[in-house]
Amino acid sequence: MTTNSEQTQGENLVEEVRSELVEIDAMQINDHGDRYEQLHQKLSTALSSIDGL
Repeated sequence: MTTNSEQTQGENLVEEVRSELVEIDAMQINDHGDRYEQLHQKLSTALSSIDGL
């Protein structure tokens, strides 16, 4: 069962990722790779924390 706090954290993460994707879209294409890697790390960390995986 998820708590309201966990749901809010998840929603905040989604908004952060969405904002980062908008920022990446506005960048020069040759700068995308580094930002995508940073975003990938952020998402991997978030997914790893779910159920202690």
